[in-house]
Amino acid sequence: MSIFSASASASAFTTFSFTTYDGTELACHVQGEGEPLICLPGGAMRASAYLGDLGGLAATRRLVLLDSRGTGHSAFPQDESTYRVDHQVADVEALRVHLGLERMDLLAHSASGNLAMLYLVAYPQRVRRLALVTPTAWAVDLAPIPEQQLEGARRRAGSEPYDTAIAAYERLLAGGGGIPDEADRIAAMPLAYGRWDEVARAHVAASTGERNAKAAAAYGGPGAFDPPATRAALRRVTSEVLVLAGEVDGNPDPALAARIAELFPRGAVDVQPGAGHFPWLDDAAWFAARLERFLATGA
Repeated sequence: MSIFSASASASAFTTFSFTTYDGTELACHVQGEGEPLICLPGGAMRASAYLGDLGGLAATRRLVLLDSRGTGHSAFPQDESTYRVDHQVADVEALRVHLGLERMDLLAHSASGNLAMLYLVAYPQRVRRLALVTPTAWAVDLAPIPEQQLEGARRRAGSEPYDTAIAAYERLLAGGGGIPDEADRIAAMPLAYGRWDEVARAHVAASTGERNAKAAAAYGGPGAFDPPATRAALRRVTSEVLVLAGEVDGNPDPALAARIAELFPRGAVDVQPGAGHFPWLDDAAWFAARLERFLATGA
């Protein structure tokens, strides 16, 4: 039986913890009312606080936001090799068991799209609907290449702060995935948002300290992915999947998001107008309505 009864009323924000497969205590933050929606944060390995209430989606869904091991209010594991994403599949399953859910709806943002896909392969019968929001798809070898990322960024050229951001982004991508220059990383942040307004700037400022850099480095480490096997397994799943892209996002851009959606027999893609990598901030009402429609009907 689920710990969420149909008549239970959720408080504005509560936290609970549970013990996962290796004894690590993991924390979840719950807000809203309605059917539960398990939310996996990106980063990789960023605490879930940045998801907020997902543009007001908490008005119709009980959001269960997982702090991945070593982030937020969750404990650090004794074995740091378990930061690798394929090991974290067991954390998601332990959460499902703790909640007493036979099947669950999942939302994964950015890098956690990989975790969600690996979970779907391992436990296809446990996922009803999966929303992949601006997902990174290393698990299926569909990560954007620098040329694709820069193409979208350069469409925003011609004014500040975008000209400075594009120059910084070019330097970051030329670094080949090494340790990024912090000044360039900050300067490039306007490209991650549909609008560089007070909301976006506050979102960036609040993110300081949310990400576990050591865990992020291990997340996609050697052995984490087997793209051909994952692709083949995803072709057999029956869960409904929505891939949501931001119109001005380059990670993934809308064309790449469509290719990701094609991997699923019941996959669909949609593009949020004017949105970047955090679409619930760019048009909260559009985002919440689109996600609720998918979660309620699969359409």
